Amino acid sequence: MKQKEEGVQKKLKGFVMLERGIPRQHYDVVNKKGEHIGEVTSGTMSPMMKQGIGMAYLNKGYWKTGTDIYIRIRNKDLKAKM
Repeated sequence: MKQKEEGVQKKLKGFVMLERGIPRQHYDVVNKKGEHIGEVTSGTMSPMMKQGIGMAYLNKGYWKTGTDIYIRIRNKDLKAKM
């Protein structure tokens, strides 16, 4: 009932890597300022697209299609798009 009235704070969304990198489970998702906004739940390399793809739980405000996000892979923030 509470979720129905107030909405949810996190949402599972898909993303595509724009920079070279393979997202993996539990990697941090950050915004442009480096602030934590979510966590990768699954990721892999798409053989058809030849890009990293994945799913992540993201905080409210970062759910819109086309939003730029960054996946923290080996202490580097690599750009991805919703």
